Amino acid sequence: MAKGVVLMSGGIDSPVAADMLLSRGHELVAVHMDNRPFTDDSPLEKVRDHLDVLRARYGVTLPLYVLPHGSTQVTLMRNTDRHVGCVLCRRFMWRSAEKVAEREGATFLLTGEALGQVASQTLSNMRSATVAVKMPIVRPLVGFDKHEIEERARALGTYGISTRPGLCCQAVPDRPATRTRLVQILGEEQKIDVDRMLDDVVRHAVLQ
Repeated sequence: MAKGVVLMSGGIDSPVAADMLLSRGHELVAVHMDNRPFTDDSPLEKVRDHLDVLRARYGVTLPLYVLPHGSTQVTLMRNTDRHVGCVLCRRFMWRSAEKVAEREGATFLLTGEALGQVASQTLSNMRSATVAVKMPIVRPLVGFDKHEIEERARALGTYGISTRPGLCCQAVPDRPATRTRLVQILGEEQKIDVDRMLDDVVRHAVLQ
């Protein structure tokens, strides 16, 4: 079986995706991109509780890396087109997860994305985001609808955790672009020092 890195947000989808891979015997390492000060402590608390459910269910270690993402958000908001901010943000998340995967000897990335659920998950935006990395990305929920994912979360025991009160990310633009072109995204990234920003994020990763 393979080893992968799963992006965990504290939402409903990611623990369900992790469950599907763990149930097939794959080994996972979790990554949480910490968006504070654009959110509160609740997403990280939810991720920790999600992982406790999965650890108990499968008897696995499931380590968690927490990476600071707030400073990246600040730089993107100040220097790039706000309408494509979600895609740029997602590209940094993927790059960060890939760096952790390389450190951990993992061979794939995992996400709870489902096609069309939010602005960053339209087909064009998913493509613009995921070409930022070379590692394959597994999306076991890509064809599921919201209700199907919620049913699985309830059965898993993570739905109540995911829906606890908390502050949603305040860095999301008012009108996020739902259709982007890669040439547009690459042009925006020329306005910032991508490598320096990524190195800074990964250097401050904390294994919990």
